[in-house]
Amino acid sequence: MKRLKKPKDNSEPNQQLTAEIYFPTVVYTIDKPEFLEGVKAIAESALMTLKATNPHPNELYPVYQTPTLLGDIRIQAFAQYIADTSWDILQSQGYAMDNIRTIITELWCQEHYKYSGMDEHVHGFGAQLIGFYFLETPEGSSKILIHDPRPSKKQINLPEQNMFNATAASLDINFTPKPGLLFFANSWVPHSFSRHTSEKPIKFIHFTIGVQTVEDTTTVPMPTAEII
Repeated sequence: MKRLKKPKDNSEPNQQLTAEIYFPTVVYTIDKPEFLEGVKAIAESALMTLKATNPHPNELYPVYQTPTLLGDIRIQAFAQYIADTSWDILQSQGYAMDNIRTIITELWCQEHYKYSGMDEHVHGFGAQLIGFYFLETPEGSSKILIHDPRPSKKQINLPEQNMFNATAASLDINFTPKPGLLFFANSWVPHSFSRHTSEKPIKFIHFTIGVQTVEDTTTVPMPTAEII
């Protein structure tokens, strides 16, 4: 005898848990190889100037950090792209950006040698976003790590079932950099770099993004990003 399917009783309570995600941590990446050659030339020029007065990096912190590169007219197209993309990111996150412009507050090159790294930290002083643009990433390069920004979760976190999987239990996530990769995150996201193990240095641009209210209160679709 064929068994008839029992009609669904809509009065029965839903026995499935509903999962809703709030307060997310978002990072953004995009390949932008078209900027690579020009930005590398600017960075190399600044590094050469720095090394002329300091030919050997510090043994404990084997890294060179250039002064700001924003004064170089050759970097303006790259910087403008970063500022414009940052505006788009903040608007997509739900912020009221109609009368706010994004401004690049810092943009400099870092060259890390073997065993160098970057400790976990966040950026303050008005920064809204941070980012990296990778110029050279030899085999054995540092990885970017973002860390869970919720201290209360870190306090009570249980052991992870598999630390190689990115799950709700993860305390940090790592990304493998490559030349031409552009990386953005909110400034409140703790980030770090693992130890660099290659004999050749890793080179990248690091930048921070702030915001500024547009003086004219007329609503505009997208204020021109400013580079300072």
